[in-house]
Amino acid sequence: MAQRGPGGPGRLAAGGLERLAAGGLERLAAGGLERLAAGRAGGPDGLAVGWISVREVCSTAHHDSDLTADPRATGIHPGLDQAGAAHLDALANLDPVANNPQLKFVKGDIADTDLVEKLLVDEAVDTLVHFAAESHVDRSILGPDAFIQTNIIGTYSLLKAAKKVWLDGAVKKPHRFHHVSTDEVYGTLGPNDPAFTENTPYAPNSPYSASKAASDHLVRAYHHTYGLEVTTSNCSNNYGPYHFPEKLIPLVITNILHNKNLPVYGDGLQIRDWLYVEDHARGIDLVLQKGVVGENYNIGGHNEWANINIVKLIGKLLEEEFAKDPRWAEKYPQAVAAMNGNTESLITYVKDRPGHDRRYAIDASKTGSELGYKPHESFETGIRKTVRWYLENDAWWRAVMDGSYKDWVARQYNP
Repeated sequence: MAQRGPGGPGRLAAGGLERLAAGGLERLAAGGLERLAAGRAGGPDGLAVGWISVREVCSTAHHDSDLTADPRATGIHPGLDQAGAAHLDALANLDPVANNPQLKFVKGDIADTDLVEKLLVDEAVDTLVHFAAESHVDRSILGPDAFIQTNIIGTYSLLKAAKKVWLDGAVKKPHRFHHVSTDEVYGTLGPNDPAFTENTPYAPNSPYSASKAASDHLVRAYHHTYGLEVTTSNCSNNYGPYHFPEKLIPLVITNILHNKNLPVYGDGLQIRDWLYVEDHARGIDLVLQKGVVGENYNIGGHNEWANINIVKLIGKLLEEEFAKDPRWAEKYPQAVAAMNGNTESLITYVKDRPGHDRRYAIDASKTGSELGYKPHESFETGIRKTVRWYLENDAWWRAVMDGSYKDWVARQYNP
């Protein structure tokens, strides 16, 4: 969170969001929020900015001390993400900033409207950035109830609370409700179809994307019906540090390090547009600073890759790492295929998932022309950073890969 002081917008203290857990923040992996934290947040002078994430309510108190050179910044508060899995010990991701006096963590359910209202009032929050989502399509197929509860009912709860606090009093308060969404609400593309724009009709094909489409419509309705000042961003697939290991990229990395099979759905030719997490964070920051109330903004990475090519690329990058640095063989003695340069031997084609969208692609030209957005990372640079991060941070991903996670992977990817 940040506060704006006299003379203009304050800056969010750098680093306070950098350990936000990944995956459920609309596929926003953790590390990139440090970029959002370093930028400016919109909001009227003297009011705080709040961040709310998966089924967890977060707020901050105002403090005098600061971690940046800007004396007007007064606090950051990250939310936590469950990445669709209750076993993720997301609190551990706050350890690097646990002693930050600008941080206050409040755990709660976003469907608890009374709690959300209380936090908006007590902390004088003027800007709510809503990342909250159950986000894994595979899990939505096996258990859609959690997606309906979090993505639809949870969003409705936040909107109700925001309307009551910001609009229903005697004096309407300056505010912003920013909703983070996904390109999957647009459906699927053919191989030669143009990329999704903000005007592409919604056509969700999974319980996950349908629940997100519903939440997008609720946010729009609260703007047009009640005058709530909202913006929405739709992003492509995120990747980067702290990405929960059930998602494709971290799953491939960690499986190679354990010399396990690499499950690939169908023919592996499904195409996704990949966005490095820090670029997504930069995009959200720009929407907060410059976005027009009531507008939607696509945030993409301009990196279309077939799944099978990503799997092969990650294998080659790990083979290179093992060849040039003997530390990795000592640290990961099970990674025989990586040591021997034959990671492709681990690829195992499995039955395709129901309703699997064939291609996603984001046209972010509106966000670029109106807000100045441009991704800093190519897929080649971002994926190298990501592979190295997982090699160096096995304590984190080993801790989150508990028994329930292993059972789920075994059940999901049986050939």
